[in-house]
Amino acid sequence: MLGSLLLAGSRMPLVRRAVSGVPLTRKVVDRFVAGESTREAVEAVHRLADAGLAVTVDHLGEETRDAEAASKTAEAYVTLLGALRELELGDRAEVSVKLSAVGQALGADGDKISLENARRVAEAARAAGATMTLDMEDHTTVDSTLETLRALREDFPSTGVALQAYLFRTEGDCRDLSHAGSRVRLVKGAYAEPASVAHQGKADVDRAYVRCLRLLMAGEGYPMVATHDDRLIAITETLADRFDRPRGGYEYQMLYGIRTDKQQALAGAGHTMRVYIPYGDDWYGYFMRRLAERPANIAFFLRALGGK
Repeated sequence: MLGSLLLAGSRMPLVRRAVSGVPLTRKVVDRFVAGESTREAVEAVHRLADAGLAVTVDHLGEETRDAEAASKTAEAYVTLLGALRELELGDRAEVSVKLSAVGQALGADGDKISLENARRVAEAARAAGATMTLDMEDHTTVDSTLETLRALREDFPSTGVALQAYLFRTEGDCRDLSHAGSRVRLVKGAYAEPASVAHQGKADVDRAYVRCLRLLMAGEGYPMVATHDDRLIAITETLADRFDRPRGGYEYQMLYGIRTDKQQALAGAGHTMRVYIPYGDDWYGYFMRRLAERPANIAFFLRALGGK
């Protein structure tokens, strides 16, 4: 119930002003967000790469309603990737792009604008030796996002996509996208979705995740297993053994600032462990979804507000 309230609050301007206005909120945000500038993002990439971790970088922002702002978001990615190229960090990095941040929500021309901006990012990623993955947003954008994915893969076949296990449709999408060369990040889902399209209970979501994970691990693509759950990590290893997947045939992904000890342990065991690094000043929606996902995150926030 609390998680649902937080997800609803992530879209309420009044709640946004209240949360953003608390001085100690920034203390908690710093746990989950690498910083606001390109320089801070690059420093985080460098630090994690030196520790043996791979990264994916997200320039925060979503639901852009202005074409100029969408173009500026794409340019921010191009600038970031140029910096990573200069430091020869591209082989450890990819970028994660929300299509709504680069124009998807701009009315009738939104899909065209977001595709053009995504192409700019994909070009810069290829020049840096990196890759790009499309983040998935709420259920109303799935078809549009997958259509953009198909268009991008014509010229940039390594383009990945995130799929959300809690949506009823996702098992079918996993079957469709489990072919050779297809990179798929499997997440549970972090948007407030109606019961008509998504599983609501934690146990149901977990079971859906395992069904989707099995499809991806049995397929010929490259699964990116985004989880902090030890049980799901153990299931991943069981499925890797069952389907004869070497450790280079899949990877784990976790969020910046969460379970850093487990991240290091997986990397130390020879797995590709990719850390999702968000940066930028539009952090509110991302922050609220992180609080909604895990009770431990809410407790961390409350301790910070109490000065503990």
